[in-house]
Amino acid sequence: MSTRAENEIDDVAPAKMRPMAFAKRARLVSGLSQTEFARTYGIPLGTLRDWEQGRSAPDAAGLAYLTAIVNDPEAVARAYGATAA
Repeated sequence: MSTRAENEIDDVAPAKMRPMAFAKRARLVSGLSQTEFARTYGIPLGTLRDWEQGRSAPDAAGLAYLTAIVNDPEAVARAYGATAA
């Protein structure tokens, strides 16, 4: 049985946690797999994985595109010529 102290996060732990990448949050909100999201929105799968895993970050245009996807995924999919799954 664990004690309350073992279950609490100490003051240092939150500072060490990395926030979830915006690309990953956008994809999770869409409910799509990485492959489906990449295909639906025309993002190279390797690029999406790099963004999600923090190996690289989207530039300003990429962030704008992800923001548009989050705000209206169906419209962006139609504009790209795909259908949102």
